[in-house]
Amino acid sequence: MNQAKIEIHGTEIRELSGGGIGVAVLDTGCFPHEDLNYRIAAFCDIMQKRPYPYDDNGHGTHVCGIIAGNGNASGGQYQGIAPGCHLIPIKVLDCKGNGYAADVLMGLRWIREHQRLFNIRIVNISVGSLSRRNMSENSALVRGVNETWDAGLVVVVAAGNMGPKSGTITTPGISRKVITVGCSDDHKEVNVMGSRMVDYSGRGPTMSCVCKPDIVAPGASIMSCSNQQGKYACKSGTSMATPLVSGAIALLLEKYPEMNNRDVKLRLRERAVDIGLPRNQQGWGLLNIQNLLA
Repeated sequence: MNQAKIEIHGTEIRELSGGGIGVAVLDTGCFPHEDLNYRIAAFCDIMQKRPYPYDDNGHGTHVCGIIAGNGNASGGQYQGIAPGCHLIPIKVLDCKGNGYAADVLMGLRWIREHQRLFNIRIVNISVGSLSRRNMSENSALVRGVNETWDAGLVVVVAAGNMGPKSGTITTPGISRKVITVGCSDDHKEVNVMGSRMVDYSGRGPTMSCVCKPDIVAPGASIMSCSNQQGKYACKSGTSMATPLVSGAIALLLEKYPEMNNRDVKLRLRERAVDIGLPRNQQGWGLLNIQNLLA
């Protein structure tokens, strides 16, 4: 996916596809794009209870394509990080990309109840709130992602696009358990949700003085699947950086299926590349998939 493709060349990496690894995506849903054919293993619509996959916004489909798109509609030009993994999209946001904490919590509970049935190993959450009411580690959203982590799932959460001030990591990314992802390239001016933005990636520390984000990945002008058959769209933000990390973890868990979520987090920390930014901007550093899988 655009810049992400730079990091995934190499014979060993391309022998891995994330096969057998289930990735749950809490977002606006997922359109059954041809690049995702036969790999939407299940779909849960918290919003309208529809039985079949759909996405009336496009954000969730874009995220899913970054994780798992196989590039069929583009002749392989726009391929996701783990094109062999299977997806479990959970629609918790409406057509405008808005939602409620209660819906996210219902989605997390559904994932925990079905994790073994669909071999869900990873949960991707490109959803966040900067409401002061939700900024405590005791908030419902943080408790929800912590419970999901404690159930053995690798939870990967966007840092949010509220930077560059300190203390702008959105909830539930403030959780000290989950893997919080920021943008490595937010110095580039891009369109994020209809606004021209630069230096937008959420910065720590949290209100509890926890350094965040944990890791950064490219998020500027990423091409991925749209919610129209055979079409692609360009989007930017920490929402796009987060599925790069989720896809990389799917490759890692295919190679080392015995790893638990703590092992994965430690490996990400050990193999990240320091790019010289402040700790509360870059975390451990830049995701490098070659290093991660070595």
